Amino acid sequence: MGSAGDVHPFIGVGKALQARGHEVFMITSAFFEPLAQRAGIEFRAVGTAEDFIRVQDDPNLWHPRKAFETLVHKALDYSYEPILKHARELHKPGETVMLAGSLAFGTRNVRELLGIPLATVHLAPSLFISTYRQPMLHGAPFGQWAPRFLKRFQWWVGSKVADHHILPGLNRFRREHGLAPVRDIIRDWWHSPDRVIGLFPEWFGPPQPDWPKQTVLTGFPLFDEKGLRELPPGLEEFLQAGEPPVVFTPGSAMAHGHEFFEEGVKALELGGRRGLLLSRFPETVPKRLPESVRHFEYVPFSEVLPRSAALVYHGGVGTCAQALRAGIPHLVQHMAHDQLDNLSRVRDLGVGDGLAPKQFKAGRIAKVLDELLGNPETIRRAQQVAQRFDAEAWMRRTCELVEALNK
Repeated sequence: MGSAGDVHPFIGVGKALQARGHEVFMITSAFFEPLAQRAGIEFRAVGTAEDFIRVQDDPNLWHPRKAFETLVHKALDYSYEPILKHARELHKPGETVMLAGSLAFGTRNVRELLGIPLATVHLAPSLFISTYRQPMLHGAPFGQWAPRFLKRFQWWVGSKVADHHILPGLNRFRREHGLAPVRDIIRDWWHSPDRVIGLFPEWFGPPQPDWPKQTVLTGFPLFDEKGLRELPPGLEEFLQAGEPPVVFTPGSAMAHGHEFFEEGVKALELGGRRGLLLSRFPETVPKRLPESVRHFEYVPFSEVLPRSAALVYHGGVGTCAQALRAGIPHLVQHMAHDQLDNLSRVRDLGVGDGLAPKQFKAGRIAKVLDELLGNPETIRRAQQVAQRFDAEAWMRRTCELVEALNK
């Protein structure tokens, strides 16, 4: 349930499990079947590519208050039956295990109906509700400063709101299959009792005392399609033609990035900087770009960010991880989902800053970029964070946790 940033981690883990001798199947939107095929992973579809595009094109998907409701009613409610159908087909008793994203609620139903061990995977710390170091979410009335009783009340209300959207469709499906109704989804039920895996390191999202006891953190998976597609013509020449560029991307599923790119290009011109625009929606990119700015539909971040000056992006955790590994400053334009919380962690690490959409104007963008790129301490901290990465060990630990599910 999500964009390429939600699917890439599972491709990465799937390939690692294949390399350890396991048979791997991916169940997600048909939109990602070509990617799974290129990666050599067997695939089963939930819905059609056209279904995915319809959800992606809904501007409410990026609204701070409407995004979750949009996902539930346009995607989640239609996922329960195909997930169960594919699980019945693929299940080998005593051998099969499931690894599921935060919103793949259908796998909890499968766990109860078929007895398949399940690990819930949370890609970002914001998916763990806490009254200690709480996630920073858009519209939350009480911030980190609030006493714990107010935070507890806030998450009780948030849970009621989430249940209001989720439970009608979910409990209807469960009733039809003889399962008891559930509630309190985001505070409890979406965490599998078997195992919860956080695909991020402890120094990015330190575990809190009230996180589920079955939680283990490993590290960022970092799969970005490197080696699965050729680099676009002209990219290498552009990178070699001048100073490292500032990379702009509003996310792989952002079909409404017109203003993001328009203001970004103006900011680059104001600051006299080179820029690289990444989006598979060319209609969102200004038709006339200065010679110092180029647009490409997709480039693996690991191929370009280490040769860039900074990254300006939406704050998605997968993109954030790639910028952290590259050791460059971040400028985040946060909109919805986990983005504000990821920005708070970027600020805690001292490697970047952010702007709300209303603040994301050329003058402010140019000013913040000047501050980040002109601050030796920011550069030093970004480089120090990059040295903390141990991708091989992180992935090995993730695979071991998956393998332990059926022991």
